[in-house]
Amino acid sequence: MTGGTPRFSVVVPMRDEAACVLPLAREIAESCGPAGPFEAVFVDDGSADGTAAAIAAAMARHSWLRTARHDRPRGQSQALRTGVLAARAPVICTLDGDGQNPPREIPRLVAPLLGASSGIGLVAGQRRNRKAGPARRIASRIANLIRAAVLGDGVRDSACGLKAFPRALFLALPFFDGMHRYLPALVRAWGGAVVLLDVDDRPRRAGRSKYTILGRAGAGVITMPRVWRLVRRRDSAAAAIAVANPPSNKLRRGKGSDRLPASGAAAAGAERHDRCQGQEAAGKEEA
Repeated sequence: MTGGTPRFSVVVPMRDEAACVLPLAREIAESCGPAGPFEAVFVDDGSADGTAAAIAAAMARHSWLRTARHDRPRGQSQALRTGVLAARAPVICTLDGDGQNPPREIPRLVAPLLGASSGIGLVAGQRRNRKAGPARRIASRIANLIRAAVLGDGVRDSACGLKAFPRALFLALPFFDGMHRYLPALVRAWGGAVVLLDVDDRPRRAGRSKYTILGRAGAGVITMPRVWRLVRRRDSAAAAIAVANPPSNKLRRGKGSDRLPASGAAAAGAERHDRCQGQEAAGKEEA
């Protein structure tokens, strides 16, 4: 950790990524140092290569680096949760441990969450110019189209590893295997705003992917209905609360009519303006 309490924590899940550890740690230091006190938690998800030794070597060079380790592979969602639980900062930024997510993007992702409270629950990276092979890109595009149609999350790339969010909100979400791919839909259902940010993508630095196209498709078939039910149940509960507890604005009697107090009208107008601005921004990002 750089001097003082960390403003944000970088959580990096890793499995058999020994060759990526030292270069990734160096890039994180270069990119995050100017952003203020930070820490990183490299989570070794039961690696069978030299990942644990490489992390130990990196920790000897970087005082801001910490680690957590699983005794066996438990998957990316569990590795992320382990890292978030170990993190000490209120803001978390995640990236994959294979070097495909450039650490220089981290300050851009955490910036909207480091200021005054804004209601933002997630800043989600959207990869541009993906460096994966044609078959993987096509499969990913189809999966994203299906997910967007079923969940209506308005996100073109939910699997990008670059994401930033408040630690407390992430830990309040229901946990299940694969949940990291559905964070935009879950965060929106739990009342947080989602900001989309285009980010760069790079070829894998070393090693090989832990996912196959068929394996990922099968996991989506199993997981997506569960996410749909969670989101629908949450939306139904919010609607029921709104019906049971309608707004109770005090009315000020005018001549022959009931009017909102001037301050109430201004607040309502500001709320409508903010909502329209958010819709316009979402439209631009989708475009």
